[in-house]
Amino acid sequence: MEFFTIGVYNFTEQEFFDALKENRIDMFCDIRQRRGVRGSKYAFANSKRLQNKLVQLNIKYMHLIKLAPSKEIRNIQKQGDLQAGAVKRTRNELGSSFLSAYKHQVLEHFDFDNLIENLEQQKANRVVLFCVEAQPQACHRSIVSNKLQEKYQYNVTHL
Repeated sequence: MEFFTIGVYNFTEQEFFDALKENRIDMFCDIRQRRGVRGSKYAFANSKRLQNKLVQLNIKYMHLIKLAPSKEIRNIQKQGDLQAGAVKRTRNELGSSFLSAYKHQVLEHFDFDNLIENLEQQKANRVVLFCVEAQPQACHRSIVSNKLQEKYQYNVTHL
């Protein structure tokens, strides 16, 4: 099994789905809590529209809400962004307070063995972890992908 990560910001709809096709993704893991994106530019990433397109591309969809940061944890990052004068769409990295809270409140309690077993049962070979930020290190998907690399030695490619 191989893992990839992808965000939506800085992609056009065509580029986003082309990236999935070119990398032969067969399982799409949405790790957002709220599965919507504001504005028409990224409407293709809203849950229903996204899932409909994935069906057309023969890519399975899984929503892993237990990997999503809670509102409380997202607010920690929001405060850090305000202090740094950064905005979510252009942020380049996560704050240390967010990292600590996410690891302690989410990652430590997530059953990765069960996830891997589930992916194997569904015959997933090329799995993408999805959230919105353009840069993986500015998003919790980088924390998840690091865990998969450390615990299982999976290759992770950032699209």
